[in-house]
Amino acid sequence: MRSALVFIFSLWLTVSFSQSTWKNNSYLMVKWNQGWLIPEYSNISYLSQSTLKSAEITWLKRTLGKTPTEQLYRYPEYGFTLFYSSLGNRKVFGQELALYPFFRTYFFRRKSCAFYHQFGFGFGYTNRRFDIESNPTNIAVGSHFNMHFDYQLGYKFNLSTKLQAETGVRFSHFSNANMAEPNLGLNMLYLHAGIAKSIGKQEDFIRSEIPKLRPSHEFAFIYAVGGKHTRALQSTIYFTSSLSAEYTYRALHRFFFGTGIDLFYDSSTKTELSVKPNSTFQPRDNFSSGIHLSQEIAYGNFSFILQEGWYLGLRNRLHPSKMYNRGIIRWRCTPNFLVHITMKSHLHILDYPELGFGYYFKR
Repeated sequence: MRSALVFIFSLWLTVSFSQSTWKNNSYLMVKWNQGWLIPEYSNISYLSQSTLKSAEITWLKRTLGKTPTEQLYRYPEYGFTLFYSSLGNRKVFGQELALYPFFRTYFFRRKSCAFYHQFGFGFGYTNRRFDIESNPTNIAVGSHFNMHFDYQLGYKFNLSTKLQAETGVRFSHFSNANMAEPNLGLNMLYLHAGIAKSIGKQEDFIRSEIPKLRPSHEFAFIYAVGGKHTRALQSTIYFTSSLSAEYTYRALHRFFFGTGIDLFYDSSTKTELSVKPNSTFQPRDNFSSGIHLSQEIAYGNFSFILQEGWYLGLRNRLHPSKMYNRGIIRWRCTPNFLVHITMKSHLHILDYPELGFGYYFKR
C-alpha cells in the first residue's frame, strides 16, 4: 500500500509540473478511500477479514459549454482513473487494480463549491481468483480480468485558486460479466476524500441561449450478439443473440422514454436443462421473447438506457423470474446507425453481455 501511494503521488507531481497543451481546463487528483465489502451471500461476509483500503490517481477534464448539451448538464467533466484497492482478504480475494473512464455531472454548482455524481466503467485485474485446488473458497471471482463499475456521490470545494478538495461516498462492483465461473462478484462501499490540482489554463464557462427541442418519434431495429458460461463451472462459452424493435419518444433534451419487443436466443439452454431433474429440452427452448419499457438519459449522441422487460410468448426455461432487465450504453454514430453494449440480467443476477448494431430513424 505504501509503495502504491508513493508511486501515485510521484506520478501526480511529475505530470503536474510538465508542460503540455492537453492540460488546459484539467485537473490531477489523488484520492484515498476507506471501505467495506457489501456481501450478497453469507460465505463472502465470513471471508471478509478487514476494511478496504484504496488509493487512486485521476485525470479530470472540464467542459466549457461549447454545446447546448454541456450547458444543460451544468458543464460536466470526464476523465480516467487508475484505482487500487485491497479486498478484505489478501489470501482469498487478493487485491484489485482497475483503469476506467468516467463521466461526472452536477446537481448544483457554485463558484466555490459543487455537489456531483459520477459514473465510471472499465477494466479491473485481481491477483487472486477461484482455483479448485489452491483457492476453492473464492466463489466470488472466477477470472483475473474483470469489469469494474464505479458510482460516486461527492461534494467539492475550493481550497485556493488552483487547489480543490472533495469528499463523499462511492459504490464499486467488479465481476467478469458471466464470462467465467464462479461470478458472484464483489460489491464495495467506500468513503472517499481527495485533493485536485489544476494543471493548465482554466477558461471561463460559456453561457448562451439553449434552443427548444422539437419533440420527435424514433424507431430502431437492433441485432446483438454475446456469450456466456453456464453455472456448472464449464469452460465453454455459449453463443447468445437478440433481435429488438424499439420506439422512443423524444420530448426533452436529456430524458427519453420508450417501449419495444425482444427475441432472445441462448445456446446454453440444453446444457443447463440437462443438469436439472425432470427437465426435457426442445429446440424452441433456446428462444424466448418479451416486451420492455425503457428510460434513456442522453448526452449528445451518447446515452445510458435502463430497460425493464417481461417475458411473453416464448418463456425463458432457465430463469423462474417473469421479468428481465438490461443496462445499455448506446452511441448513435451516424444519423441512422447505432452501436451499443448491453448487459442482460434478471434483477441482481447477471446473465450475459452483448454487442449490438442497429438502424434507426426519426419522425
